Amino acid sequence: MTDTPTSSFAKDIRPLFTDLDISHMKPAGMDLSSRDDVALHADAIYAAVRSGSMPPTGSGESPWTEEMCARFKQWQDDGCPA
Repeated sequence: MTDTPTSSFAKDIRPLFTDLDISHMKPAGMDLSSRDDVALHADAIYAAVRSGSMPPTGSGESPWTEEMCARFKQWQDDGCPA
């Protein structure tokens, strides 16, 4: 058994964020296209998408599915690998 992470930011996490998500969050000081920014704010991001408060209603974006939330949580559990 290896300790190699099963997820990566580039392959699994970056595709979860749309260009609209990225443009909406940059003015708030969070670059969702940056692994470092997403890792820094991972707990808050996970809480927001898990609860359904992000993306906000009326934004035109769909709430994250259970699978998307689980993928993000796995990435967190793997140590937020690049």
